[in-house]
Amino acid sequence: MKIAVTYDNGNVFQHFGHTEEFKVYEVEDKKILSSEVIGSDGAGHEALADFLAGQGVNVLICGGIGGGAQAALEAAGIELCAGAEGSTDDAVAAYLKGELINTGVNCDHHGEGHSCGDHDHEEGGCGGCHGHEEDAEESGCSPEGCGGCSGCHSKPAFEGKNVGKICKVHYTGTFNDGTKFDSSYDRDQPLNFVCGAGMMILGFDKAVANLEVGEAVDVHLIPEEAYGEADPEAIVTLDLKELPGAEDLTVGQRVYLQDMYGRPIPVLITEKTESTITFDANHEMAGKELNFHIELVSVSEE
Repeated sequence: MKIAVTYDNGNVFQHFGHTEEFKVYEVEDKKILSSEVIGSDGAGHEALADFLAGQGVNVLICGGIGGGAQAALEAAGIELCAGAEGSTDDAVAAYLKGELINTGVNCDHHGEGHSCGDHDHEEGGCGGCHGHEEDAEESGCSPEGCGGCSGCHSKPAFEGKNVGKICKVHYTGTFNDGTKFDSSYDRDQPLNFVCGAGMMILGFDKAVANLEVGEAVDVHLIPEEAYGEADPEAIVTLDLKELPGAEDLTVGQRVYLQDMYGRPIPVLITEKTESTITFDANHEMAGKELNFHIELVSVSEE
């Protein structure tokens, strides 16, 4: 069996129709035998279904996807699991464990499909800055937007000549003390996103809206323009007996809970006793001021 995942810098790319690369995994008996990154040969939207079928792909894991592309995948006999975020390797591992939930046609690019369990992410993606601040450079933390549907809007929250276009940028992110937490330059691979689509944190998105190709800008973002302020009400303590499997979890792990509607919520385990466990649903970057050096590499129409 072959599983393809929309790919960008090790993470699940969040806009299926604009996927430039897939990571394709060869799987047998729920074990990964091999994997490789392949280009999409310029195919887009519904045409990607035929491209994947030609590669012998049986399952597609992606972030956001529209109705036309979903129908094309179904016609090509490819199983869809949409709504994934974070590391592509972790997404495939979760799928093989039966922990990845298909959201179907979703809100552009958001939502993850993991239930509470021993599924610790090492890399971040949309809403996935996992790892501690002192290890931030290795954490894979990026300026992509937070999870959930808070970033989806019917029209952009700001104006600019690049809004609605596919922007490719290089960037370096630092904290106020100068510590670098992420850099596309270090990976030698720029970041792609649709400006104004809610795929990025607001301040980063706005900074690109009027840049010229080749132009660079340095921006300082307050929490409201980045990952917001930390919310004390997002920290909850539950009885272990209410969460089957939670007894095996440890402080410092990042896992997923589900709300009353079955929507997954990424959380950090901050405390555990013999009878209770405490989860913090705040984004790890919540409350932090961030600095970015952003260089616009290219702009193209959707």
